Formats: sequence, C-alpha cells, structure tokens
Amino acid sequence: IEDGFPAASPDDLAAVRAIAEQVGGAGDAPIICALARAARSDIDKAWEGVQRAARPRIHTFLATSELHMQHKLRMTRGEVLARVAEMVAYARSLCEDVEFSPEDATRSEPAFLYEVLEAAIRAGATTLNIPDTVGYATPEELGALIAGIRERVPGAKDVILSVHCHDDLGLATANTLAGIAAGAGQV
Repeated sequence: IEDGFPAASPDDLAAVRAIAEQVGGAGDAPIICALARAARSDIDKAWEGVQRAARPRIHTFLATSELHMQHKLRMTRGEVLARVAEMVAYARSLCEDVEFSPEDATRSEPAFLYEVLEAAIRAGATTLNIPDTVGYATPEELGALIAGIRERVPGAKDVILSVHCHDDLGLATANTLAGIAAGAGQV
C-alpha cells in the first residue's frame, strides 16, 4: 500500500504514520510504502512515516526524460545518475525495501534509462517502478520497454519490476496488462 507523500505536509506524514501503525503493524500485514522525491529530506520524512510498519518501503523517484531533466530538474545526465545512486543508497541505509521510479520513463531515451535503472539496482533498489507519467505509451511500447529492461539491465531479473500507468490516452488498463505480460510483478 503506497499510502502517501509524507514530505508534502504534516497531515500527510501523520496519515502515513497512522496507516503504518494501524494497518501495517502486524507481521502478516501488507507492505506500507511512502513516496519521496530523490532528496534526503523527503526520504527522511518517508522513513519517519513508515518505520513502524512490519514491512516498510521507501519509494523514491527522479525524472529521466530529456524534457524533464532539462526544463524541470535543470540537471545533466551525469547529475541524474549520481543523484539516483546517492538517494537510493541513502534510502537503503534506512530501509531494506526501496523502490525507485524514473519519472517520465516512457519518454526517456532507452539506453540512458537502462543506465539509471542499473545504478538504482547497484545502490540497493529492490523494486523498479516504470511510470508512464503522462499517459504517453501504447501497450506495445510499454510491453517492449519492460521486456527491454528485463533483457538489458544487469540485475533486473533479481528485482521486482512494476508499472504505473496513467490514463491520458485511455490506455492505462491495456498498458498495465502489457506490462504484466512482459514480466512486471507489481502494478
């Protein structure tokens, strides 16, 4: 259960903490996950929110499409790679279960995306979530992307692959099914 974004507000943090304790507190409880930008302060808040869960997870993200890197983040590819490695490793130092998402993955250049995902795995990511952030992909494209990640990213077969599909083009369900068919174990 990804139950919130604790850095967004004190109320979000309180809600995540309450869900972690009340829903995620028992040994047979579901994973309780909190979302965090790839920044130490966000990751600290996420950990503060989920740390009392029996099965906590931190989910951190950073954009990887050329458009987002240039205009939203104002970061180079090298800076993005370094930030992903640093922040996934930091999250992993707090929590054994770390999910990483390359925001705008479906519009990212595949070779660079593979490089970022490999860095996330090396830094300790246990789940790679591939978001279709702007609902841009078709089922064939998303399925090929997931298959490509499984085939070309060292260590990808040893982590959970996940898809997160937006419905801008009315294809979220079809894309989700294509992701499952290509090997995604979480949707």
